[in-house]
Amino acid sequence: MDISVVIPTYNRYEFLKRALISVYAQTYKPKEVIVVDDGSTDNTSHIKKDFSNIIYIYQKNKGVSSARNRGIKTSTCSYITFLDSDDEWLEDKLALHVEYHKQNPNILMTYTDEIWIRDGFEVKIPKKFKKLGKDIFKENLEYCNIAPSSVCLHVELLDDVGLFDEALEVCEDYDLWLRILLKYEVGLIDKKLIKKYAGHEDQLSFKHWGMDRFRVISLEKLLKQNISIDNKKIIKQVLSNKYKLLLKGVIKYDKIQDIKNYEKKIKLYE
Repeated sequence: MDISVVIPTYNRYEFLKRALISVYAQTYKPKEVIVVDDGSTDNTSHIKKDFSNIIYIYQKNKGVSSARNRGIKTSTCSYITFLDSDDEWLEDKLALHVEYHKQNPNILMTYTDEIWIRDGFEVKIPKKFKKLGKDIFKENLEYCNIAPSSVCLHVELLDDVGLFDEALEVCEDYDLWLRILLKYEVGLIDKKLIKKYAGHEDQLSFKHWGMDRFRVISLEKLLKQNISIDNKKIIKQVLSNKYKLLLKGVIKYDKIQDIKNYEKKIKLYE
């Protein structure tokens, strides 16, 4: 099973080294490792000397979706894995993906459980983020419960549903996974195989208020697709709930135009 690793990065030279060390420590080796430098101004370009076997691509800063898509388009493999440059893998991660896909050839995407590290210490993951692996579509509607660094997927899925939406500054992973989950069965490898680090200032999730502003865009895109009545009903309920939460936020900050817009949206989806 030939696997590409796609790592987008921006000004994370030291983190990137840690991520790459975890890739090359895998018990099952990937065929290629693609690092897409999204316009870094630090020492990230030195990574070519540290890891001479990587495919290093530099582009002007266009965002993480563009960087991941560039890596996907560069890949020559049937399977693609993603690794955020501030995360790392446990050594058996790729081997367990390979084992799962060989045993379940009809499942073209898998993801794993994870460990959360904050300020150098492992923290307990809130119960709502527990990965059940039953109705994965419903599990991911409220928030994204599939970390990009945990995913391994066949390129056939991306040929069908498309790539990451480059118009989304954040929640681009939520958007893509839902498009896939609407049409395909996805498998959970119920083991903690990645370490996700938090606490550093440049995390995208810390840069934007009201992440649901981006999630509702994805959900409204789904409604335009040819989907079942049951799924439409579920999506509309989630949209109604999210717009109610967003409405509280814009009322607090007295954003008159947004208040009117969100009130209309709530009526539309109730």
